[in-house]
Amino acid sequence: MSLPRRLAVIDVESTGAHPVRDRITEIAILRIEAGEVVARWESLVAPGQPIPPLIEQVTGISDAMVADAPSFEAVAGTVAALLEDCVFVAHSARFDFAFIKNAFARIGRTFDAPVLCTVKLSRALFPEHHRHGLDALIERHQLVCEARHRAMGDVEVLWQFVRQVEAAFPPEVLARAAERAMKAPVLPPGLPEGMLEAVPDVSGLYLFHATEEPPANGRRDPPLFVGRAQSLRARVREHFAPNVRKGRDAELAARVKRVEWIETAGELDTSLQELALLRTLRPPYNRAQEPAEGAFALRLLANRRRAPIYDSVPIAGTDPAGWEDLYGVFRNHREADNLLRELAMLYRLCPRRLGLEGGNGPCTAHAARRCAGVCAGRESIAEHDARLAGALAGVGIKPWPWAGAVRVAEHHPASGRSRHHVFDRWCFLGSAADEAAAAALAATAPRVFDVDIWRLLGRWLTVPAHLQQLSPLPAGEA
Repeated sequence: MSLPRRLAVIDVESTGAHPVRDRITEIAILRIEAGEVVARWESLVAPGQPIPPLIEQVTGISDAMVADAPSFEAVAGTVAALLEDCVFVAHSARFDFAFIKNAFARIGRTFDAPVLCTVKLSRALFPEHHRHGLDALIERHQLVCEARHRAMGDVEVLWQFVRQVEAAFPPEVLARAAERAMKAPVLPPGLPEGMLEAVPDVSGLYLFHATEEPPANGRRDPPLFVGRAQSLRARVREHFAPNVRKGRDAELAARVKRVEWIETAGELDTSLQELALLRTLRPPYNRAQEPAEGAFALRLLANRRRAPIYDSVPIAGTDPAGWEDLYGVFRNHREADNLLRELAMLYRLCPRRLGLEGGNGPCTAHAARRCAGVCAGRESIAEHDARLAGALAGVGIKPWPWAGAVRVAEHHPASGRSRHHVFDRWCFLGSAADEAAAAALAATAPRVFDVDIWRLLGRWLTVPAHLQQLSPLPAGEA
């Protein structure tokens, strides 16, 4: 036969996407033998933990609905009988398989079965398409779903899909596709079954941990690594692909025992949350973050005869509205020296007067005709320093383009998440869930300069399309 003779088409709904920590709330199973449905069963399941509001919104399953439902232990015998001697068929099958396997393990029973993933089956049969999620299959194949995100509704869709491809493809083609769809993935040694399949295909941040369970007190334990991605699922899988496991990457992959993720509303939301996590958690496999507390700008000292001819003025944590006659934004003195060397080359400035070279008399650049000669009496200090001030004028913080605070609205259609970020004079005032809360931030939050936020926002604003997400707040709210 093109497909295995006994199939159990199954779908589970749950309190979340984590196959170890979350619990089943509903199960539906169609047992198929020789192409005929021989058993149909569905049941709500008491999860023993609250159903998060977002999950309730998606599935329609509430705490009240499962309050009197049987526990998994009570239905385990029925589930085992329906799955016995069958190929386990589900969409992103390792996800559902992990929930069933872990549910059996928690009551002291073992479970195993050959698994056929209908996502992989669709990819094998329809490689010309890029999307193979259940909604994509429903639209592409005109399948009928009576109750999306309810277990039996999704199971019925999968059974329609299976019958449709059996009718559309020669048995040998379908058999080869089924073989590919049943091929077990190479699992990372430290991760539980179904963990990679549980990671959503949305943008956000992912955290790799060296422990299987988070701390019991509910606090976030320090991760090994924090990463970002437009597709969390694809990026996380890349870390565990055998062909990329080399050196430090291989060491990281071998240590990971838990994956957590944070879904975000968009690119700016991802960047802001990533910066906060890297600063507070300091993951050892990320590049070390240089402290931003030492940021400074330069203030030229008029008519100063000897170097240094400028002061380093601390600006971290200050309000840019109070800055006067400041040039540049530097995280450390290395950055400042590098800029001054570049300006010296471009504008024939004197390295000795800029404090980049010691000694007396003409500087080395003057001998090479790269200095106009303030060190050799060929030009006045006033002329040299005026040229320096002109060169520095284009360096550092540009004028804030708006009259007051602005709101950046981000919304991710796949996750449904929305965030409103508020900025003023290059300072981040905070993020809010709606416009009203954003306006309140603009009216009350202080402006505190952060060099990393300034650079992050500056990069984000260079993309013209991003400006469409930005709205100046009324002057009375800023």
